[in-house]
Order: sequence, then structure tokens, then C-alpha cells
Amino acid sequence: MSLKGKSVGFVGSGNMGEALIKGLVSAGVLPAEAIRASDVRGDRLEQLGRQYGIRTVPSNVELVRGSDVVIMAVKPQIITAVLREIAPAMTPARLMISLAAGVSTARIRAALGKPARLIRVMPNTPALVLEGVTAVARAEGLEPDDLDTASEIFSAVGRVVVLDESALDAVTGLSGSGPAYVALVVESLADGGVRMGLDRATAMTLATQTVLGAARLLLDTGMHPGALKDMVASPGGTTIAGVAALEAGGIRDAFIKAVEHATVRSRELGQGPA
Repeated sequence: MSLKGKSVGFVGSGNMGEALIKGLVSAGVLPAEAIRASDVRGDRLEQLGRQYGIRTVPSNVELVRGSDVVIMAVKPQIITAVLREIAPAMTPARLMISLAAGVSTARIRAALGKPARLIRVMPNTPALVLEGVTAVARAEGLEPDDLDTASEIFSAVGRVVVLDESALDAVTGLSGSGPAYVALVVESLADGGVRMGLDRATAMTLATQTVLGAARLLLDTGMHPGALKDMVASPGGTTIAGVAALEAGGIRDAFIKAVEHATVRSRELGQGPA
């Protein structure tokens, strides 16, 4: 399925739904009139329609019936009820893409009560500024170009990787939860600057731009992180002294365990009731 001439409907229009709408419209992937959105909040729909020029629909069932691609952008806690509501409108002609963390394709199909062309994805919050990364999971029962369709949609808000569904819990633990880990790093760096006499605003500017710049350098050059560390750390200098303090504090082990614990928690949540 190519997106050309197709309509995309968002069941749920929270932050991630809006990020995708913004990306699709601003990147010219879809015209605004080809995008539909539903939400329980009427004021939210009014705001989205006014800001992006998309079509808003008060009924989830009506939205599904008018969409070629249905993006489930609702919380995992309520997705089963919403799936049961829209099930009568789902047909094999429609592709469903689920953003619900930890909710397997098997659980989604069980809630629908019928076969479905279904793709699970795991985006992350930097999609809000079009710098996200989204994992798209392969699944059975898809048409040949369905994965390309999903990749086209989520490329509008950042980078895309395609992998097996079994890897999505690890993706959740790393990139899904990762922005919170990075936020802690930025906050801690800024706190260190304040402790050493910098004002808070300056410390935050230095910390955020340093993290952004280092990430961009690694992405654009393909440099190994260890090589960047070695580039900055001169013998007997300031950087190696700071690195030694981080190693003494167990920074590597802390980050590895953060990803591990978040992955395990994602698996636990995915075993909830259908």
C-alpha cells in the first residue's frame, strides 16, 4: 500500500498522535485533508483541526470506516475496549498500526475477534520535535508493501528501524524509555555546572547542547562512542578525571540495568488481560 491517494485515521489524538500529524503535514507526506482524527475531547479535536487543517471525527467507528490506514494512538490500558468498539468497521482492506506499548499483535487480534493486517510500532517522545526513532515490527498477514507504508509514516517524525515483534520490549526499554534517562543526564550535568558556579540558565544551555551535539556527531560520522571519548580525553586532563568519577559511580552498569528493568516491565505489562 502506497500512501498516495490514501487516508490515514488517528484513533486518539494525544501528544504522539499530534506529533505524527504534524510530521505528515509538514513533510508533505500527506495532504491535511487525507488525515482524520478522533478523540474523546472535543476541544482537542477542534484545536487539531484548526492548527493542521485535518478532518476531525467524533466517532471512532466513523473514523475507521473512512480510513485506509488506522493508527491506534490510545493508551494500553484502554486499547482493548476501543478495539472492541471499532471491530465491526475493521476489514482486511484496512491496515492497522498500533502504538500501544506492550500490547502484542495476538492480544489486539483477540480483542478485534477477527484477522487483521496489523503492525506494531514503538515510537518515542522526541517525535514531538521530529527527532524520534520508531521501531516497526514485522508481522504475519501483511501485504508486501505494508511495512513500507508504516516506515513512510514514521519517517516523517524521525528515523525508523524494522525488526521482529519479539524485540519490541527491548526497544521500549531503550529508546521508548530512553528520553527520560537522557533528561536525567542533562539535569545532572546542569546541576554540576550550578554547583561549580554557573547560573541555571547557562548550565542548562551548555548541558542540552552538549548532549545534542555529541549525539549528532556520533550519528553523522558513525564514530564509536569510545572513539569520541578518547578524542576528548587527553592524558592527565580534565575529561579523564571526570570519566574516572563516572566509572567509580557505576554509570555503565546503571544505564544497562535501566534498560534491563524497563524491558522486563514492558514484558510484564504486555501480559495483562486481553
